[in-house]
Amino acid sequence: MRFHDTEFFMGKKLLGKNIDAKCVYCAYSVLTEDKTRVLCEKRGVTSLNDSCRKFVYDPLKREPQRPAKPQEFSSEDFKI
Repeated sequence: MRFHDTEFFMGKKLLGKNIDAKCVYCAYSVLTEDKTRVLCEKRGVTSLNDSCRKFVYDPLKREPQRPAKPQEFSSEDFKI
């Protein structure tokens, strides 16, 4: 198994099966300081949502979604 094996990471349930191929998640890319563009080893400067055939998923570049805030209940919600 290689680290850059796309099929290995794309099939894992932990990471989700519906991962979009975006340059921002690619192993060949680096995010610019202003976070509006990506510097790619293969294609040069691209936008965050672009992708190409050389896409290799890097799970460490993906930011997880924040969990939803727990709902606040009052004591009246638990009365019968």
